[in-house]
Amino acid sequence: MQQEQTVKSNFFSRILVFSYGIICYLISVITLTYGVGFLINIGVKKSLDLQAQGSLLTALLVDATLLAIFALQHSVMARPSFKVWWTKLIPQPIERSTYVLLSSLALIFLFWQWQPIGIPLWTINNLVGEIVIYSLFALGWVIVLASTFLINHFDLFGLRQVYLYFQGKEYTYLPFQTPVLYNYVRHPLYVGWLLVVWMTPTMTVAHFFLALMTTIYILIAIQLEEKDLIDIHGEQYQTYRRKVPMLIPFLGKK
Repeated sequence: MQQEQTVKSNFFSRILVFSYGIICYLISVITLTYGVGFLINIGVKKSLDLQAQGSLLTALLVDATLLAIFALQHSVMARPSFKVWWTKLIPQPIERSTYVLLSSLALIFLFWQWQPIGIPLWTINNLVGEIVIYSLFALGWVIVLASTFLINHFDLFGLRQVYLYFQGKEYTYLPFQTPVLYNYVRHPLYVGWLLVVWMTPTMTVAHFFLALMTTIYILIAIQLEEKDLIDIHGEQYQTYRRKVPMLIPFLGKK
């Protein structure tokens, strides 16, 4: 009887973990979809480029704080040393899903509390220019999505971890590989994000500030990530790093 109850308890635990992972994933998909509208001012109540409603200094301070919250959460929780401590508090199978959930919540908080600044810096008014800019914006999202699938979308968003747990299997780390886009730049995912934040036909102070802060964050995040990758993969990643440029194809090793 006790063994039967243990089996049922373990099965319930696996169902709970798997459901949690799916919920976290769906929240992230909804959040990123909202982010598209937020960046191009379509289909959302509060978008990036609304006119200012208060002082410029206050808006910049609040927005900088919101971006810092996301950047710190996104980078600190991704470090191996933090994961070692964190998984003493939460089960290993939901570590990645929880990271994804908290990243989504940090973005939702940013969307909610963003302080509009307005003030256009430049505007592209001709149809051809707008088509080019929006095409590059869309290309950025395509690159982001494609990059996640090339390195295993489901592992990146925590679904593989909870599915393996549901099956009663141990998690295995993915081998180092450089598929398709990763043969041209080491961080195509970040290339996609840079296109997403910079490509807009109307560049306002708010948009420029977000794009600039995001670019600075990406350049810092790359250094942290590559240090972790060198620690994990050693000379294999060092060789890859020497051969493939960081963000701009055919520009040399860095």
